[in-house]
Amino acid sequence: MAVCHRALCDPPRYGHCQLHGTWQCVTGPFVTLHDINAGSDAATPRCPEDATGQDRTERGCEGAPAQPPRSLLTCVRGAFPRRLPSLRQEPSRPGLGGMAKRPPKVPRLAWLGWEEEEEEKGTEDPPAWQPDEVEEVQPLQADPDWNLPEEQEHAWALFHSSAQRFWEALEPSEREDATIAAIEGMADSDSYNAEACAAMLDVLVESDTSRLQHVPSIVRCIYRWLMSNTHASAEHRLDNSLLELTHVHPHDVAVTLLRCAPSCDRAAATMWRVMVSRSRTAEKVLRELVCVLEDWPLHSTCTSDGDSADVFALAATRVLQEILRLPGCPRRLNVLFPRIFLALLFQIFFATQQMPEEVDTFWRGCQQEGCPPTNPSRFAMLTVKALLCRLEYDNMVFEVERKRGWDTLLNAETYHCAMGLLARQMRGISRSLCYWIAGYLVKLLRRKKQHWEVPAMAFLVELLVYPNVRCWGDHILQLVPTYLQSKCRVMRRLVLRGLLALCKTPLMVGRMQPLLQRLIELLKDADREVVGMTLSVLSKVLWATGIPIASPITLQLAERLRPLFDSDANHVQLLSMHLFRDVMEFVAEEGKKPLKQHVHQSLIPLLCHLHDENQRVAEASRETLLQATKFLKNRKLRQLLEREQTWAVGKCLLAEYSSRVDEYLQQSLLYLQSPQASMREAAIRFLGLAGRHMTRQQMKLQVIYNALQITTKDISLSVSSLATQTLFLLRAAERNPPSRFRLPGLQERFRRVWRRRPSLRDNGFLCCWSSVQS
Repeated sequence: MAVCHRALCDPPRYGHCQLHGTWQCVTGPFVTLHDINAGSDAATPRCPEDATGQDRTERGCEGAPAQPPRSLLTCVRGAFPRRLPSLRQEPSRPGLGGMAKRPPKVPRLAWLGWEEEEEEKGTEDPPAWQPDEVEEVQPLQADPDWNLPEEQEHAWALFHSSAQRFWEALEPSEREDATIAAIEGMADSDSYNAEACAAMLDVLVESDTSRLQHVPSIVRCIYRWLMSNTHASAEHRLDNSLLELTHVHPHDVAVTLLRCAPSCDRAAATMWRVMVSRSRTAEKVLRELVCVLEDWPLHSTCTSDGDSADVFALAATRVLQEILRLPGCPRRLNVLFPRIFLALLFQIFFATQQMPEEVDTFWRGCQQEGCPPTNPSRFAMLTVKALLCRLEYDNMVFEVERKRGWDTLLNAETYHCAMGLLARQMRGISRSLCYWIAGYLVKLLRRKKQHWEVPAMAFLVELLVYPNVRCWGDHILQLVPTYLQSKCRVMRRLVLRGLLALCKTPLMVGRMQPLLQRLIELLKDADREVVGMTLSVLSKVLWATGIPIASPITLQLAERLRPLFDSDANHVQLLSMHLFRDVMEFVAEEGKKPLKQHVHQSLIPLLCHLHDENQRVAEASRETLLQATKFLKNRKLRQLLEREQTWAVGKCLLAEYSSRVDEYLQQSLLYLQSPQASMREAAIRFLGLAGRHMTRQQMKLQVIYNALQITTKDISLSVSSLATQTLFLLRAAERNPPSRFRLPGLQERFRRVWRRRPSLRDNGFLCCWSSVQS
């Protein structure tokens, strides 16, 4: 049987028949009072050519061709009691309203048709009962019970039973289409027909909810029905149907309503309140809203009718704020709090950074319809506050306000700082809550979406102070290699802070070995804070494991560490020297020989830093230099350092490693540009010692002379005076070279002979050697 909403509103001049799977209107005389009184059930309509088949039979009629179709209005009036009031009338019970009793021989349809003619002749209905005072509808509680007057309950029960009988008379394949066609006209129908259609919808969702194929159409019809009815009882007439639809088809219901009313007007707000009023539907609806909240600016999805229109994330925020206003907030809000809370925080971040044109247009439309006159980022922030207060986290809201964290949250450049503040305040609420929030943040960071990774990491790092949160350490370590290579300086800092927090768990430190290569590459970073935290992590990993370091790692690490001795940041200097000392201590046996070259290159920098103005740096330099002498197995140098004879260390270096004098010379020249006067003086003294070893190398001496000549104009009087004296002594030594037969020269020559020809002891040379040393 075909159904169309026009049949609910128009006189019975139109019928509907099914042609090639669609319902079309056909004109013709249908059931009349005369036909019924004559004893016929229905008159055969005259269908046009395109409504009939080749055998001139009507398409879509029930059973055989001789069974004619009837208009929906005729069916409705024949199936439903006429004198029952609807949403705006006090129902009158049978036998109490003055209704004449239908004669038993008169068909029910004819009796109703007779009543219709009597109405047209002017017969007045009994006056409808009007309530003395209409109570204002209060917001739904967590589990509302809408109590109707007894008479109205009886009326609705009769409508329901009649709809049940009418609905069962339809073919199963036609039931949903018939009901949808009927409810499409609810908004424009009179109260009687609207009540009949509502009863049909109730029967449909109670029977075949899981097999419905046009849920979005039904939701749109319910929305239009509420838009056209402002009466208190009308707002709740379809509550049961809406709840059943939401329970079985939460995605279609929620997404369709967000598309119909993105600004959450009165009718939409009523529907949302109903959907979250029952625990079995509240969680499903909230999950759908969270999915929309998490996608900025638009959420791409598709409903069962094939509609793939995007949904605004701010529309879900508007709905959530409406839900939070309810006196009885949904109990399931606690379960979904981590996702909702973080989604709103990220939405603030998105709104402060970018505002697409379509979002701006949408928000202006929302403001015209009564939304708060604020920008989207502040609106999302107010929703966060409402969420926290609803869950009785008022102290957190107050503390963040006292530290001006909410204002900081609205600034894109300081947003990550505000996220850290919120996370620290969250730590005081519940450790278990922090655990679940951390787990959800890890899940979000796996998606690698650049627009929210920084705030997510900022929140996560602050939660790692708790041991139970560090249980997510394995999952976090899987993310580290990717985020360490981030071009965002803030992200690199946050990842390193997270690694330092994980280092408090010994098990986690041992699992950071695969990250050594990535961390070594960060030592070239221009950000000193990043370099400092990287050095701290490397030191903790090396100390915690105690495993000999492989040769490739030690060589790369030593090469990166040596330039950091001269960093502008004292903490970087300290950490790099200490780490270099650890490298020399923990290097594997097969890596010691390749490492010697880097150790020799570190001697002059460490020697100059023995005179650093920062005592901690000077002490770290002495400790590292002492470890270098142990590594090189140079006992004489080690003894000089242990006796703190630093003035003799440079002379010993030139004597012990004369083949590296050129290398030492180039390194010491660089320290003439040091910002510290004490280190410039140390470099001048070493150049004076090196110049005495190069008396016959005129070109290298000239390099030293030029460097010292420039230094004579140093702003420091002590430095300039020392440079002048050293230059004078070197030139004097050049004019008067020492005799090759003088005692120092003879001693050196005899040492060489002693080393090359030890058998000369027995030939009398031992006495000569003793006399020379005396």
